[in-house]
Amino acid sequence: MATESAGPLGREELIEAYRVMRTIRAFEERVHTEFGTGELPGAVHLYAGQEAVAAGVCGALTEGDYIASTHRGHGHAIAKGCDINAMMRELYGKAGGSCNGKGGSMHIADFERGMLGANGVAAGGAPLACGSALTAKVLERPHVSVAFVGDGAANQGSFAESLNLATVWQLPVVFVVEDNGYAQATGTRYHLRGLDVARRAEAYGMPAVVVDGTDYFAVRAAADEAVKRARDGGGPSLIECQAGRFFGHMEGFDQQGYRGEGEVERLRADADCLVRFAAASALSTEQLAEVDVTVDAAVEVAVADAKAAPVPELSELLTDVYVSY
Repeated sequence: MATESAGPLGREELIEAYRVMRTIRAFEERVHTEFGTGELPGAVHLYAGQEAVAAGVCGALTEGDYIASTHRGHGHAIAKGCDINAMMRELYGKAGGSCNGKGGSMHIADFERGMLGANGVAAGGAPLACGSALTAKVLERPHVSVAFVGDGAANQGSFAESLNLATVWQLPVVFVVEDNGYAQATGTRYHLRGLDVARRAEAYGMPAVVVDGTDYFAVRAAADEAVKRARDGGGPSLIECQAGRFFGHMEGFDQQGYRGEGEVERLRADADCLVRFAAASALSTEQLAEVDVTVDAAVEVAVADAKAAPVPELSELLTDVYVSY
């Protein structure tokens, strides 16, 4: 495991990293509250606790790079630059949402920002990232693709197939496995039998590393190296990030009876990536507080905007069903 270090990042980069993580946290905490009111439709999976992974990985990317996400995708979308107003509208099923209110929480996408979409299919984003990476390679574009998958999704056949395909074709893709401790309610040590997913990647001849997913700087360093390798023609890599989630698997569904007594409280007290970042970054209390105020205000605006937005017109029901090429 890498240790915390502010590394070579400048002050503005550090502030931006904190802004991204703080925005994800504020967005998710507020969505948790809003879901409790019964106003949000559909299934919602919160990302709080894992912010350093999304921010660290996407901080190594450019606007032209692509990511393929999971059902727990709000953090990835925010880190890749998706607009939180459009995201909140999407969660509320409103016109003007990221997918015009048709996808909801689990299917946020924004191709213009390189977000290929959240995906309700476990490991469903891995083959998609291979596809966008293949496009970049064939067209000789300097773009890298990232596939985020959960620890449970790492047991899917499509994930193994994607690792093999990426190495055989030497695609510019990075696989990021987020081990938050549970595949829904099944602990990692039960469904992975104690083996790091990184060891599976090594079996394909793919460079792989395990990092502390609550340490932004460790994630960022691993991502910088993997992205550079991919962009320089060195092929795929895998980064396994370990960071517990603060909420249940899904809002309104998971009572978390499988977790030990006080587990969530200990995570929030001892493994909060925002607290660790603030302590390691050397940013001043005033600088952090300024970001906090700005972020909280932006989330308030996003909620108010979403609630006031109209629902899609009935005529929209049959649009976006088929695509013409």
